[in-house]
Amino acid sequence: MTHLIHRSLRAAPPTAVSGQGIWLHERGGHAVMDASGGAAVACIGHGHPHVLAAMRAQLDRLTYAHTALFGCESAERLADMLVGDAPGGLTHAYFCSSGSEGMEAALKMARQYHVERGQPQRRHVIARRQSYHGNTLGALAAGGNMMRRALYEPLLSPAFHHVSACYAYRDRAADESDADYVQRLADELEAEFQRLGPDSVIAFCAETVVGATLGCVTAVAGYFAKVREICDRHGALLILDEVMSGMGRCGTLHAWEAEGVSPDIQVIAKGLGGGYQPIGGILVHGSVIEALAAGSGGFMHGHTYQAHPMACAAAVAVQEVIQGEGLLDNVRAMGAALEAGLTERLGNHAHVGDIRGRGLFWAVELVADRATKAPFDPALKLNERVKQEAYARGLGCYPMGGTIDGRQGDHVILAPPYNVTGDELEMIMDRFSAAVEAALAR
Repeated sequence: MTHLIHRSLRAAPPTAVSGQGIWLHERGGHAVMDASGGAAVACIGHGHPHVLAAMRAQLDRLTYAHTALFGCESAERLADMLVGDAPGGLTHAYFCSSGSEGMEAALKMARQYHVERGQPQRRHVIARRQSYHGNTLGALAAGGNMMRRALYEPLLSPAFHHVSACYAYRDRAADESDADYVQRLADELEAEFQRLGPDSVIAFCAETVVGATLGCVTAVAGYFAKVREICDRHGALLILDEVMSGMGRCGTLHAWEAEGVSPDIQVIAKGLGGGYQPIGGILVHGSVIEALAAGSGGFMHGHTYQAHPMACAAAVAVQEVIQGEGLLDNVRAMGAALEAGLTERLGNHAHVGDIRGRGLFWAVELVADRATKAPFDPALKLNERVKQEAYARGLGCYPMGGTIDGRQGDHVILAPPYNVTGDELEMIMDRFSAAVEAALAR
């Protein structure tokens, strides 16, 4: 009997006892390739010696100091690494313990920014349906994941409103060009600003590449440029959630680099610390910081474990590995190989509707009928069956149901570590395609 509250109260999961590189080992001896980094977290694999050495060194120096009294060297160093050269105008960083906490900080800072500038009437946030921004109540309200929201709907703030996702595979009309589709989404966003009152909107919030909820959906070219223009015209901030897609996962350090825009606030987490310690945070544009500094002089928010010395030291080491080993180049090269390999193995499969992603962040959407894009019956839990078949073959992947509307639709994500090798990638693709076939056969 377990006294731990696991994700299921009906069955305890296997116990992981060790990890090295791409491999995790469970107590029973089963070895599993961590082909999704858990939830796209373990970006440099497990047990990297440089990170472990940095953590031991920090452990010997300082484990905790409260930020009401002290700063710490590892947090300052991490901030310098991320925003020292002001990428996209981002000049300051705030570190917390998770992506959800990072989103809460982003929402609060966006609201405070407008208040400091004499616009307290701004009280609405626009986000997108079938999105996910975290599991705390504010972040959950911002997200449009219907499955996760349903139970807690009575507790969620009415300050959040949702427009359509940029999900071309299902939502772009057959006779609609990319430009027309983007314009339709831009018109919908503009209409929502007008419905709420343009001077009452705090921010528009979106995942740069939609993660678990839609499965690695990239925006159609030009979409974010239109979004940026609308936000600027109405004085609203642009918050980009890169908890999953950022920090190198899509082949550039920031996923927004591929979109030709930059955010006012960026939320980061998973690839920041690679799972070695819990850490998340926000990167903030200089103009936002200037408004707070000229007004109250501080950010009206805080956590006991913000800028934690151990977490920041681990994250510094992870970023040093990414830079020092040239892993962004490997993400782009192996990402192209992953796309080609999945397309070769599954691209013509009768039950594979879409293969999509960027960098080392790819998903396969499974359908009952390829021509009509009809989903499988949710009762089959096909995505979970793929996970089980993959695990039996020594492969970890990241399945999700409710792709279309929170109830219908199945996809499975692969997000290997940035230092994955070509041989490892071949094993991943072989085991994954075999798992898909076995799950469908069942």
